[in-house]
Order: sequence, then C-alpha cells, then structure tokens
Amino acid sequence: DSLTMERLNTYVVSASIENASIQNLNEPVTVTLHHIDQNRGNAAVHCVFWDFGKNNGLGGWNTSGCEMEYTDMNYTICFCNHLTHFGVLLDLARTEVDVTHDHILTLISYAGCGASSLFLGITLMAYLTLEKVRRDNPSKILLNLCAALLMLNMVFLTNSWLTSFNQPGLCIIMAMLLHYFLLAAFTWMSLESVHFYLALVKVFNVYVPKYILKCCIAGWGIPAIVITLVLIINKDFYGNGSLSESHPYSNFCWIQDNTVFYISVVAYFFLIFLINTAMFITVLLQIHSVKTRTQKTSRFWKQGVLQDLKSAFSLMFLLGLTWGFAFFAWGAVRIFFLYLFSIFNTLQGFFIFVFHCLMKDEVVKQCRVHFCWGRFRLSDYS
Repeated sequence: DSLTMERLNTYVVSASIENASIQNLNEPVTVTLHHIDQNRGNAAVHCVFWDFGKNNGLGGWNTSGCEMEYTDMNYTICFCNHLTHFGVLLDLARTEVDVTHDHILTLISYAGCGASSLFLGITLMAYLTLEKVRRDNPSKILLNLCAALLMLNMVFLTNSWLTSFNQPGLCIIMAMLLHYFLLAAFTWMSLESVHFYLALVKVFNVYVPKYILKCCIAGWGIPAIVITLVLIINKDFYGNGSLSESHPYSNFCWIQDNTVFYISVVAYFFLIFLINTAMFITVLLQIHSVKTRTQKTSRFWKQGVLQDLKSAFSLMFLLGLTWGFAFFAWGAVRIFFLYLFSIFNTLQGFFIFVFHCLMKDEVVKQCRVHFCWGRFRLSDYS
C-alpha cells in the first residue's frame, strides 16, 4: 500500500554490520538488483527502501533520497544520497539530482545561507538600534521579514547536523520549524507587497487601525495554523526519509508526503507568488507614472531608467519573486533553474541588505551619525 499502482519486481536486499549503525556515508552504497520479470515494456522504475517508521510503526516503502542510476530489461542499479541543497525546499520534481550537482548545489546553499544570515543580522541590528529608521510601517514590516528569513536560514543550516543525531522527535521539530519559517517568510513577502500597494497606489482614503499588530497576527499566525493542521492530521508527514536505525538514507528533515508538500508549500507559495507579481507590476507602473508626471525634461532619462531598474530589482528580491524559479525547474532545464534558485534565494538576505541599508540614504546617514568616527562621522543635524 506504500506505493500505489506499483509492484515489487526484485528480491529484497538487506545489509548490516553487527553492533554498528551505518549512516552519513560520503559516497552512497550502490546496489544492483536483478528483475524477477523482465522489464520489456520499459516501465518506470523506482528505487525504494523499507522505512520502519512509516504507517505508525508498521513500515512501508519510501523513495526519499534514493535514486535509480541505471536500468534495463534485466536489472536496475540504485544508490541513495541525502538532499541538502536549498532548492529541495521548493523542488517540485521531488527527485534526486546527480551527486556532482548535489555537492555543488549544497556548497552554494551553505555559502549563500551563511552570507545571508550575516547580512540579515546586520540589517536587523541596524534597524533595531537606529530608532529614526524604524519609525514607519515599511521598516517594521521589513524587520519581521528579515527575522523570518534569518530563522529560515539558521534552521536550514543546522538541519543536517541535528538530523545526524538520529532522533525522530528532534527531526520532526526541525522539519516543522523549517516549514513554519518558510511559510512565514512567504507571508511577510506578501504583506510587504500589499503594503506597497496601499502606500503607492491607494495613497489616500486608506486607514487601518492597529495596522502593524494585524500584520503580525497574519504574518506569524497563518503559518502557525497550517503547521498545526499538518501536525493534527499526522505528525509523521515530517521526517528524514527513514526513521530506522539500520540505514537512514536521507540526512535532511523535511516534509515526506508529496500531497502535503504540494498543498501546504507549493500551493501556498503559488497563491502568494500570484499576489506579489500582480502588486509588483502595479507598483512599478505607479512609480513610472508618478515620475513621468513630475519630470518634465528628458535630459535625465538615463538616471530615471537606472532608478527604475533599482526599484525593480529591489522589489523583486524583497517580494520573493526569485522563488518563482522553482516553477521552471523541470525536465531538461531543471538543473539550470535549481542553480538560479539556490543562488538568488540563499542570497536574498544579502540583496535586502544592499538595497535597504547600503542604498538607502536615511539608513546610511543614521549609521554615519551613530556608528562612524573621524571624517566619516556626521552630526545629528547635518
């Protein structure tokens, strides 16, 4: 019942070493399985292992982390590897990439998440320390978005390490936290886009009492509701592919059930992506419209184009539109878009720091007032 519409076509092979738990291997074990019946119709072949933790301890077949290396009519070669690259968070294909690309994507993911964590921490400290730059609502929303992204990066970076302790309860907690902060980051990106719409398009006739409080309830509360529902239905939707002590092939705690993944992550993000894309286009058109009305001469058109590009890139990273690369990671171009996905999204925190600290005049001014000395220091009344 674990894999519907499929049947076992090889003998089951098991390997163990007495008094030892074999896991976290640098190179996967390769297993060659001979078919009981020849695969003359070139039917799809899946490599699986027996997951003792599925179906409330009854066990079941699991494909997580296992990859079919080669198959023909008579036999299939399988090996298993863990998923650790950032793209796995929103990889619609839900299948392994080859070992070389997996290692490169993993390095990119860890380097990018590490850099983003550093710059998100700097951005948070700057906005929290400088009272004058955090007074307005956009800054408060940005603070919450940075907090969600920072926690997402930290949980991702520690996931594999904590999973190596092979504690099912800890694994469920890590997968749940990763899921929560991912959804929280998406939600705050959406709230950011709604705020831009209200501020730049509606402008007048919009007053929302206790605006930031309501944003916080939505930004942190809606993801909590989704996580709670998943836990109520079945906490074992979270896991690391295998809860057995013999050989947990996967070394990354995440959502194991495809249906839950597509509903609670992909569908959730797709809705937010549509909202943010619509707001992104509307806001850019509004900015362009305002600038064409105010700039009567065309001498500075180059400067205007550069400003428009700056606004577009700033909004694109702030609203998380680069996460949309996941929708193109299919078929022949899957690896290419996984690279784009991993590079741009792990560095989202860095881009936020660049656009909303380094390139924001008021933040730079306040930093020079409070943190610089000598000729770089500004008077508070400059």
